[in-house]
Amino acid sequence: MRRMGSRDLRRLTRRMGLNINELQGVEEVIIRLPDKEIVIKNPSVSVIEAKGGARIYNVAGEEEERPRGVSEEKEEEGGVEISEEDIQLVAMQAGVSPEEAERALREAGGDLARAIMLLSSRG
Repeated sequence: MRRMGSRDLRRLTRRMGLNINELQGVEEVIIRLPDKEIVIKNPSVSVIEAKGGARIYNVAGEEEERPRGVSEEKEEEGGVEISEEDIQLVAMQAGVSPEEAERALREAGGDLARAIMLLSSRG
């Protein structure tokens, strides 16, 4: 059996009604599952377009898994997840707005008592 070169492959795909293009500048691809996210860093992404508008995405790159709901932004902040209940409690205890309470909670790494103390010492 003869090995198919890139030129032969292009001819065959055209005959089949397929168009293949590389997506440029893709930084990451995220696949979301119920319990985790699979992040493909520095991916190479090809788009195969068939007659009728169907598209197939081919992705290759460095794989990284992370728990669902932990965004890159949260990872950069140290992974602190702050609930609305915590924000409301700190705001009520310190007598500040929810926005100020959230900032203090982030500064305190999610520690409620420390956030309240920070806000109390400022006021």
